[in-house]
Formats: sequence, structure tokens, C-alpha cells
Amino acid sequence: MAIETQKEKSKQEEESRDFFCLVSDAFRIFARRSSIVLGSAWAFASAILVIIIWGLTGPTFHYSNTWQLIINTGTTIVTFLMVFLIQNTQNRDAKAAHLKLDELIRALKGARNELIDLEKLADEDLTSLEKQFERVRKKAERNGNNPGGMRRENRAERASKGKGD
Repeated sequence: MAIETQKEKSKQEEESRDFFCLVSDAFRIFARRSSIVLGSAWAFASAILVIIIWGLTGPTFHYSNTWQLIINTGTTIVTFLMVFLIQNTQNRDAKAAHLKLDELIRALKGARNELIDLEKLADEDLTSLEKQFERVRKKAERNGNNPGGMRRENRAERASKGKGD
């Protein structure tokens, strides 16, 4: 009887996991497509058109509180929902970029494989690694092994003046 209970519990967990996977996949697809559509010039032009129409209707509604509330509520709702769409697409893009970089690190002979999955390190570990790379950069500058044979400050100064000078 205990085995049947475990099977039922396992089946319920699997069904709930499937539901959450379906919801997650549906949201991923929706977010990706929405970001393509809403990030277009047409969406921007449509938003401008809505604001122009709203502004032109002001005299008709005597610039009432309700008239103002319509645009405030609309923009608040759109902003609230867009935060989730943008965050989802940025998370996916960042994860894809990290995986690509991890593959390059893994594939390069002599590369330090411990640099894979750096985004999962604690802040203290990242700071320590940053200091280590800063020491490597300074050593390279002292030894003349830097791009263009210039110090960091000189490269920055040259970049600010422009390439044509």
C-alpha cells in the first residue's frame, strides 16, 4: 500500500512539474516574440501615436482628472508588464552568452577551466579574481606586453582624442 501511495505522489509531482514546464515554455515563447514586436520601430511609432491621440483629446475632456488617469494607468500597467518581459529575455540572452563563453574557455588549450561559471561565484570570490586580473594587467604593462605598447592611461587618452588625430 505504501508503494501505491509513493507512485501516486510521484505521478502528482510529475504532473505539476509538467504544468510548470508548460507555463515556463509558453512564457518564454511569448516573451521572445513580444520582445521582437515591442522592440520594433512600429511599436515605438504606435506608442507615440497613442500619446498624440491622448493629447489631442485633452480639450474634448477638458483636461479632466479622468483623462489624465487614463494615460497614467495605461503607462503604469504597460511598464509593469514590460519589466517581466525584458527581464526574461535578458536572463536568457545572458545565459546563452555565458554558455558560449564557457564553451570557448573549455575548448581553448591552456585556458583556465575554473573560469567557467564565474557568474555563480560569490561577490568576494569575484572581487578576488578581479584583483588577480588587475595584477596580471599591471605586470603586462611593466613588461611591455600590452596592446599597442601603451599604458592604460595613454590608451584612454588616445581614444578620447579620436583615431584621426
